[in-house]
Amino acid sequence: MAKVVTFGEIMLRLAPNGYYRFFQNDQLQATFGGGEANVAVSLANFGLHAAFVTKLPAHAIGQGAVNSLRTLGVDTSAIVRGGERIGVYYLEKGASQRGSVCIYDRANSAIQLSQPAEFDWDTILDGADWFHFTGITPALGPNLVQACLDACAAAKKRGIKISCDLNYRSKLWSREEANAAMSQLCRFVDVCIANEEDAKDVFGIAAAHSDITGGKLDREGYRSVAKQLTDRFPFEKVAITLRTSRSASDNDWAALLWDGKDCLFSKSYSLHIVDRVGGGDSFGAGLIYGLLSGMDNQSALEFAVAASALKHSIEGDYNRVSVAEVQKLAGGDGSGRVQR
Repeated sequence: MAKVVTFGEIMLRLAPNGYYRFFQNDQLQATFGGGEANVAVSLANFGLHAAFVTKLPAHAIGQGAVNSLRTLGVDTSAIVRGGERIGVYYLEKGASQRGSVCIYDRANSAIQLSQPAEFDWDTILDGADWFHFTGITPALGPNLVQACLDACAAAKKRGIKISCDLNYRSKLWSREEANAAMSQLCRFVDVCIANEEDAKDVFGIAAAHSDITGGKLDREGYRSVAKQLTDRFPFEKVAITLRTSRSASDNDWAALLWDGKDCLFSKSYSLHIVDRVGGGDSFGAGLIYGLLSGMDNQSALEFAVAASALKHSIEGDYNRVSVAEVQKLAGGDGSGRVQR
């Protein structure tokens, strides 16, 4: 069984019921989620040994986060305990022409205040086949940039594949800060994952002839983005998700995969969205699973896009689907008929 290690922040998610606005009633649903944690959950559901690394307080809320991962089969043995608080984010899910809203309360969380020396990467990466992180983790502070550099150096020394989802977050750092840090980290990365805007926000590489807010994505423009990324960094592969937003409720969803020579495009799905948070993470997990399972590039890409399409139908950050369900959709059965 392949082992994948992911590193980042898991947060408490507080959200109104259904599509209510903040405090439209007096209830908030409490769940957990975070980029790298979401990837670990998906991979555990797919049957891999998925280990998630972070730092969490030893109090009941921190333990709740640990328990949410354990329940879904994630290895939490390398989570460092300590600090005073877990990050929180408030989510108001959008519908129709009203977009979703995220409000973050994560300053001085346990992971943000952690120090690189707290993570023993020699032990954590023992037996690992793959290491995954996102641009959110180094955005938490210079100490996390160094922790990610230490992890990547240790993984590279052991011949472990490294993937990174660029995941630019303007509420955490500036484009200049992201460029400086990610330019260092991407020297170690084998598989780079991005959405339609990440390469532009982090590295200033934009897709020509595309208008994201207007719902126009040009395939050749994104092929060029992927090529420019591999020209700049030693990536073996670049995957870019392609979301055409017709409204908050209805999107078209596809992706491309560039291997330095060929650019492959997936089939496109028309999504009616239940919850889009974690959609990119489920794509990354699907791609990692496909590549680790020995799928060819096209099959791995189709698996990843299908896995992410299914995530958009599931409440919460975590993608609670099996390999068989993903394969069914990737194979062409998107009817949604009742299974008896």
